[in-house]
Amino acid sequence: MKAAEVFTPEVCKAVEESIHQAELRTSGEIRLYVEDRCPEDVLDRAAHLFETLKMHATAQRNGVLIYLAVADRQFAIIGDVGINTKVPTGFWDSVKDEMLAEFRKGDLPSGIRAVISAAGEKLATHFPRGTNDCDELPNNVVVA
Repeated sequence: MKAAEVFTPEVCKAVEESIHQAELRTSGEIRLYVEDRCPEDVLDRAAHLFETLKMHATAQRNGVLIYLAVADRQFAIIGDVGINTKVPTGFWDSVKDEMLAEFRKGDLPSGIRAVISAAGEKLATHFPRGTNDCDELPNNVVVA
């Protein structure tokens, strides 16, 4: 299975809309990066992409990156320091479990939308959207 086969332009548009809807309630930022293969340890790769995509460049350090290597069946969720100091221990693991349950059904996009929704809810709790809030990072899905 290839990333571009699963994340077609239509699917990417639906995921981007999910990101937009989640971000309407929070100052936090959510991104999705999808590729076929993970060239290194999955957490190292996600951390590298977090930096490359400048996810740390938000005012409140509340960015969340969802990383998925489709062919390798690997994924990671990385939150910046601002959100990680607010969520309980094990939060990202519980979100990953929810995502994995959807993946096991064979529906990667639904799993991604589930984690976007969960991340958005948690971000909204700790980082509600302010009146002067702006979208600090793009919502586009990166399919490499």
